[in-house]
Amino acid sequence: MNFNSKLGILRLLALVEGISYIAFAITMPLKYNLEIFWPNKVMGYAHGLLFLAYCIYVLLVGIERKWSFKIIFLSGFASLIPFATFFADAKIFKPEQEKSLG
Repeated sequence: MNFNSKLGILRLLALVEGISYIAFAITMPLKYNLEIFWPNKVMGYAHGLLFLAYCIYVLLVGIERKWSFKIIFLSGFASLIPFATFFADAKIFKPEQEKSLG
């Protein structure tokens, strides 16, 4: 993965945002069943920041690479579904990066 471009950073954000989504979901039972609040609060803030960064980068990269509205929409929508950012990376971002590299 090449991090020297906005697309490389978007790929990293897609992976980290997907992981944070899963971690945030794991902390929910701690909060509501065991009344341990701090892991959920920490993961909530982290996931929120990563979600915003991911959405901003989807727009930046989409505009820079002149993606269609459909690709930008699907890439952004992926942030709302667990595991979908991993799919977006594999099906949209990675092929786009490989196309630009070689």
